[in-house]
Amino acid sequence: MSAPVRALLRAATPRTVRARATAAAGTVLGAALAVASAGLLAVLHTNLVASAAAGTREQAEAVAQLAAQGRLTPVLHPGRGTDFLQAVDAHGTVLAASPDLAGRPALTGSRHAGSHTTDSVDPLHDRHRQRLTTVTTDTPTGPVTVYAGTSLRAADQAQDTTEAALAVAFPLLLLTGVVVTWRVTGQALRPVEAIRAEVEAITDRDLHRRVPEPATADEIARLAATMNAMLDRLEASGHRQRQFIADASHELRSPLAVLRTQLEVAHAHPDEAVRAELVHGALLDTDRLQALAGDLLLLARLDAATVAADRPRQRVDLTALVADTVLGRPAGPHRRTTDLAPDVRVDGIPLWLGRLLTNLLDNADRHAVTTVHVRLTTDPARALAVLAVQDDGPGIAPGDRERVFERFTRLDDARSRDEGGSGLGLPIARDIARHHGGALTVTDTPGGATLTATFPLAPGGSAAPDGS
Repeated sequence: MSAPVRALLRAATPRTVRARATAAAGTVLGAALAVASAGLLAVLHTNLVASAAAGTREQAEAVAQLAAQGRLTPVLHPGRGTDFLQAVDAHGTVLAASPDLAGRPALTGSRHAGSHTTDSVDPLHDRHRQRLTTVTTDTPTGPVTVYAGTSLRAADQAQDTTEAALAVAFPLLLLTGVVVTWRVTGQALRPVEAIRAEVEAITDRDLHRRVPEPATADEIARLAATMNAMLDRLEASGHRQRQFIADASHELRSPLAVLRTQLEVAHAHPDEAVRAELVHGALLDTDRLQALAGDLLLLARLDAATVAADRPRQRVDLTALVADTVLGRPAGPHRRTTDLAPDVRVDGIPLWLGRLLTNLLDNADRHAVTTVHVRLTTDPARALAVLAVQDDGPGIAPGDRERVFERFTRLDDARSRDEGGSGLGLPIARDIARHHGGALTVTDTPGGATLTATFPLAPGGSAAPDGS
């Protein structure tokens, strides 16, 4: 296909949904009307011709019966539905005829008994087609052929009238269908245009706006509801992002101010011992700032969902990872105990799973009184690995069990940045769990709190509960 033809076809193709729907409806309606018109004309013609044939056959058979009985008279009188009659012997001699064929030669229609033909003969000179029925019968003097015919004038007139009516009705019906489709499609798409215009006007500063929801309970109404739900999520995400930036700025401002003060005092103080102490404190604050910056960077990467792309997942022996992490921690004031099911395997990123466990252990160490207990089991019914870190501290109030997973949240007994951390450990742990298809929840247990992380078991991983 040449380029000009393709360009012409593209130019002729409707560009809008409304135009395409109208064009498709017009095409289908036009084809349906054309087929219906052709079928109507065919049925009308068949019925009219069949009606004419029935009348001529009846007359032809009646005359043939008279001929067979030898009672044929020279003048035949056509009945209802027949215009002319003629009886001809085997030699072509006219034996009898209706008055309008008196003196006329024999007709030349088919001589097969019981045949029906629409011939071009016009014995009545009315310039219309004739329906000619031929019946042959045996008589005492030999075979006789009876011709009974009728003009198809009425049938032709009825067909011409019908064709004229269809010629007027066809374009009117087609135009009506196209106009109705155009208007109905426009009415149906008007809410879509309103949704589009509203979405186009929404910017990152207008996420509180919502698209109009039509009260039609149809697909467009569901589209509007889905769009508003998406805007709800975007608004909530934007709010979280702004809150995160504000919290991060607040968290960074104070230690930076303290660090600057320490360095300025150390720089101006004449006592070497005091300077050394101030520099040591500045180094500790720098370590905390470095840890906080690392946590913020990790949260940003988790929010952007780039962890999986940066670090491909692999089969992880969670039992060994938990054992190595617990044993590798420096000794602390609390006793640590473990109860680990053997050979529990999950698909994940070892570094981030280790970070999750480290955060849970850090949280437990801050709140425990004497003991931190780590338990790893499986849930065969749900094909999950279950990692629980329990401390014997004061526990977490029911109203705070979701709040502890909010970023920069410190409960009343952990307000100190030195003792209470940055408030990012548990949010990071929950985000890592979710990135691995799992979850992290907190529950109260007798004499403390338990943080429970669940992960989907890898295919072929341990499925025995409690290590059995």
